[in-house]
Amino acid sequence: MSTATAGWLRSLLPFVVMCFGGFMALLDIQIVASSLQQIGGGLSAAQDQIAWVQTAYLIAEIITIPLSGWLTRVFSTRWLFAGSAAGFTVASLLCGLAWNIESMIVFRALQGLLGASMIPTMFTPSGRRGCGLQSAQAGAAVALLSHLHAIGSATGAAG
Repeated sequence: MSTATAGWLRSLLPFVVMCFGGFMALLDIQIVASSLQQIGGGLSAAQDQIAWVQTAYLIAEIITIPLSGWLTRVFSTRWLFAGSAAGFTVASLLCGLAWNIESMIVFRALQGLLGASMIPTMFTPSGRRGCGLQSAQAGAAVALLSHLHAIGSATGAAG
């Protein structure tokens, strides 16, 4: 394998990792949306409380996503994505350990706040020069990201 091919494959790895993280964040939204009744039943929550599980996540995500560009400049894309993925993972664990509906709502808000930057930052390598993606490859990367969004939404809703 030539050094150019090896360099291109090495630069592709972060893109693939970021795609996987973004896919998991999108999948999480859809899985929770389709299983709110089961979550509410498992936590003995009233119908009006169940909606806050999804609402808290989405509000936190809506607050954080517009800040992602600024956060990328402050921390760098690599560190922001890594921190976001780590925070999302820890918050997901906390959601699994939630003991009542109130703790679940807080942990879901934390999950949305910490994981929200994964979705916009996964688009960064596809549009940035020097990330190993030529213009034709960048177009293919954006197409792949669009398909991941559709697959994540459909897979999560089917779960």
